[in-house]
Amino acid sequence: MGRIRSVRLIPLVLLTWFLTAVAAGGQQPAVNGEAGAAKKPPNIVFIFSDDHAIQAIGAYGSRINETPRLDQLARQGMVFDRSYCTNSICGPSRASILSGKHSHLNGFMRNGDRFDGSQVTFPKLLRGVGYQTAMIGKWHLETDPTGFDYWQILPGQGHYYNPDFIQMDGSRKRYQGYCTDLIGDFSIDWLENRDPDKPFLLMSQHKAPHRNWTPHPRHFGKYKLGTIPEPETLFDDYSGRSKLLHENEMTIANHFHWGHDMKFKGPNRFPQHFAGAIGNGEYARMTDDQKREWDAYYEPENEALIAQLEAGELSDDEVTRWKYQRYMHDYLGSVAAVDDNVGRLLDYLDENGLAENTIVIYASDQGFYLGEHGWYDKRWMFEESLRMPLLVRWPGVVEPDTRSGAMVQNIDYGPTLLDIAGVEVPDEMQGVSMRPLLENAGAKPDDWREAIYYAYYENDAVHMVPRHDGVRTERYKAMFFPRTREWNLFDLETDPQEMTSVHDVESYRPILAELQSKYEELKQQYQVNTAIIPSTRGDEAWWKQRDRAKREQAKEGGFDLVFAGDSITQGWEGAGKEVWEQAFGDVKTLNLGFGGDRTEHLLWRLTRNQMGPNRPQAAVVMIGTNNTGHSMQSPAEIAEGVTEVVRTLRAKSPRTKILLLGIFPRGASTDDPMRVNNQQVNERISRLDDGESVVYLDLSDVFLESDGTISRDVMPDLLHLSEAGYRRWAEAILPTLNRWGVVAE
Repeated sequence: MGRIRSVRLIPLVLLTWFLTAVAAGGQQPAVNGEAGAAKKPPNIVFIFSDDHAIQAIGAYGSRINETPRLDQLARQGMVFDRSYCTNSICGPSRASILSGKHSHLNGFMRNGDRFDGSQVTFPKLLRGVGYQTAMIGKWHLETDPTGFDYWQILPGQGHYYNPDFIQMDGSRKRYQGYCTDLIGDFSIDWLENRDPDKPFLLMSQHKAPHRNWTPHPRHFGKYKLGTIPEPETLFDDYSGRSKLLHENEMTIANHFHWGHDMKFKGPNRFPQHFAGAIGNGEYARMTDDQKREWDAYYEPENEALIAQLEAGELSDDEVTRWKYQRYMHDYLGSVAAVDDNVGRLLDYLDENGLAENTIVIYASDQGFYLGEHGWYDKRWMFEESLRMPLLVRWPGVVEPDTRSGAMVQNIDYGPTLLDIAGVEVPDEMQGVSMRPLLENAGAKPDDWREAIYYAYYENDAVHMVPRHDGVRTERYKAMFFPRTREWNLFDLETDPQEMTSVHDVESYRPILAELQSKYEELKQQYQVNTAIIPSTRGDEAWWKQRDRAKREQAKEGGFDLVFAGDSITQGWEGAGKEVWEQAFGDVKTLNLGFGGDRTEHLLWRLTRNQMGPNRPQAAVVMIGTNNTGHSMQSPAEIAEGVTEVVRTLRAKSPRTKILLLGIFPRGASTDDPMRVNNQQVNERISRLDDGESVVYLDLSDVFLESDGTISRDVMPDLLHLSEAGYRRWAEAILPTLNRWGVVAE
């Protein structure tokens, strides 16, 4: 992580404003007044929505709805056509915007993580140089906002109807009304009551149009069932791409809930067509008057569909089409309320003489699937969720009705606003200022980025989208799936809907190689070391089952000795079982070896407290050979992963002595590339030995013959141990465990 450069306490624009005021006898310089008068630093209104797909914005060519006030903003400013997120999910995107860093460095990789509010964020830096700052609406980062003079936020996802808001004193207050309108109200109220002598940053952040897409009554019927065009890929069969696409749980056909998504009442009457676990929580929050208005619109449509289903009149595809229409009615109705409230803020700025010196930004945390590939939701690196809307109006600087094709990401927002305010951008922020694009009609400088890096981490979570990352250039996109270790490659010029991967097409091999090189380059640039990023394998059934079993076993407590590692450690339950009983049968032991695990998987298990309440006397750790075997990671990266494992264990259980083992030798000869890689890792991790809390042992000589080869009697596959191999392992570590008093002599 880079060093933070010192922040100028009085940036140039503020200094100019101050000196002009002094020269004028203390009078405040005009904001929109006489020519030649110095302007105040620009105000910033950042309007943010949740899950707003560019397909549902007129300025991006929507064919399914109208967004007149967003289109007004677009006409008055700049539309970014290649705006992308770093991680297509709500909380991580917000964390990237605030911190200017990718998820793995800002620490918020998955919904449910906790944002570290002590880190540098752009609102803090703006506040530090005189900006008045406010955050109103959806926050979704678990911890309280920092860097704001005022905030009022939704708890978690929040609700559409009669929502609660968390106040700055920690209390919750329920307001009657519609959430999108209330956020608009609170935003305008704050503008009305702010200090008029200070420049301001207002972050007005909407819940809408997040699931479960609950429109205001004024938009009921705005987009009627049967009138909304379907996407061409609504019935995508997922052929021609990674088999992992088949495992997703976010299809319109199979994963919409009877109550929550489709707005039916009572028990699910047609489980063959609808999931049934979640009811419509918004309806339960409504007043009697709100329910009557709701029922008057929804119940006739619901009853008509139920009658058709009872009569057996609809095919499966026809039911899917009805679901799509209901989904779009609700989603687009929710978007319409956002558009209304964008207009309210624009009108307020105009009516109060603020528009000319206020930058207005509209964005969403990521894109969304509106039936493309048969999906709703986001997460995947496919275009519909990777692309984010980004509209910027900056009067006097951004030429109206301009577009930029430069590749930008949400990590660029903070650096841009800091640059505009005259604040030096900290080294640790990984984004770059978009100011050159804004000032030059969207034209990109010669040194502008040629590709963006994307990473999704929420494996084994809702919707079952696998972990993946990749790069996108202006024409091509390469995705990598760690579980299957496969690449997909898309030519977005010839296949804009990303229906067929060309990774194994001969003519595209040079393109794939080029993108793989760019992928490694960007990972290095953004300090992406997967060996230190905790990652679950819970989407693999056996792994999840073993994890659950080990957690249950750990609840027994009182373990003296824990082994942590991969398949070689797990093998104590197989080929090494008899040796285990002989060597460690007199002490209470816990085997946390998982076949195929790399350092990042062991880190996931440890950070998620797989050891339970145990604070054992000793832990034997041997991990890393799969980081070599699966992806030939560099020794430095693997060593960082092992170091993080040791650090995590020390933090979880300071009293536990750690016997850190060098990665065992593998391969047929001394110059086997994987053996050499492991040896280089061992050279690095040997330095973790402090002679007290951590003791390092390299057991290579225990397993090698005098000529440096490995006997298949010891390692049948030149990697995993036989019973004889486990006997050698036990004999090699018992003296240390004896000395520590863990195992009796």
